[in-house]
Amino acid sequence: MNQNNKQSQTPVTHLALDKVRRALRAGHVYRREDLVGISNAVDRHLSELVADGALTRLAQGLYYAPKQSAFGIVPPADQKLVNAFLRDKDFLMFSPSSYNNLGLGTTQLYNKTFVYNHKRHGIFSFGNRSFDFRIKLRFPKKLTSEFLLIDAINNLAELAEDPNQVCQMAQQKLVEFNPAKLNQALAAYGSIATKKRFTKWLND
Repeated sequence: MNQNNKQSQTPVTHLALDKVRRALRAGHVYRREDLVGISNAVDRHLSELVADGALTRLAQGLYYAPKQSAFGIVPPADQKLVNAFLRDKDFLMFSPSSYNNLGLGTTQLYNKTFVYNHKRHGIFSFGNRSFDFRIKLRFPKKLTSEFLLIDAINNLAELAEDPNQVCQMAQQKLVEFNPAKLNQALAAYGSIATKKRFTKWLND
């Protein structure tokens, strides 16, 4: 009797799993709760989908539907990954290597990615990718040279180069920036120490 019941339920189980599988879109990142509405046994289905390669587990509760290319599996897009993790589109993601474009004498290439956001703080790894999440009250929608200059001085202690030399170059570069935009960025994003430095430089 029990064996018959088990056999009769098997097709239904497969149908439920196939329903979830068909809902997956290659290249998308999913949280567990994203699949609750289409799965009647979400944890079992997630385990089975990971086992057969339909999903890749990135972290607890975070999954990627692999996208194939001629060169193999395409990794998840950073924007989609961070968006799914935060459940929020309000964040700014960039590498501190971006400071090198300012002409401050910085040349270090950093193997890290900052994620300025309002929710999470700390270094989180997803698969083979790590992100340095930092909670900030304010950050721009996109990178600007004014923001990067302010942020480089905010993070002066973390730079590989000599801080004094970076500051000297930053002071010399001030004349190349739009004063109004620079002051606006300083007021919005500068730390107390950075504001003191810029006030001194601008008054010298």
